[in-house]
Amino acid sequence: MNLFKKLFGSSSENDLDVVESKSSVLDTTGLDETFVHNFIDKGGKFLYCTNQEEVNQHLSHILKENNWKNVVCFDNDLKKILTIVDSDNTSTINKHYPFFTYCEHLLSDEGSILFSSKQVHYHKIVELPDYFIVFAKTSQMVKDKSEGLMGIRQTYEKNFPTNISSIKSYVPEKVDDDFLSFGNNNAKNLYLLLLEDL
Repeated sequence: MNLFKKLFGSSSENDLDVVESKSSVLDTTGLDETFVHNFIDKGGKFLYCTNQEEVNQHLSHILKENNWKNVVCFDNDLKKILTIVDSDNTSTINKHYPFFTYCEHLLSDEGSILFSSKQVHYHKIVELPDYFIVFAKTSQMVKDKSEGLMGIRQTYEKNFPTNISSIKSYVPEKVDDDFLSFGNNNAKNLYLLLLEDL
């Protein structure tokens, strides 16, 4: 994952640089470069972190920048991070608060993010708040949905999660003319806190 180091060098509050490469062919570019390009191209906000302290700093900055005093969160480990950054949290869905969560995988070919019932429980993506803050690691990056589903099978050999879905667009206001996406309202404003762990 050296690309992230080249792209972002030392981390700062303005880590939302756009990747200039227009190539999205996985055979000629790495998973990381393709993911970053596709993710940013779809309107996602990307923050690269080299350690947990940077994750905390970026999270704190996101909450202050948006004036969010409370966060919807289902995961106990993430609630500990929210305590560190001095934010209240709730398990009750409220559209005025962002949703802070982990994910299953980052899909490089689409720049999309794969979730399961382990993160969203029994809720449909459309029922969750309009703003997501996703905490992921570089080791969660895979080529495509097929690899993502294989990864989920390997992670949860028993007790396989349900409600597997993805967010493919990070601009909810944008109307998708693709008839194959008709009725897919999974677009969310999304911040990705990506921690280097490889």
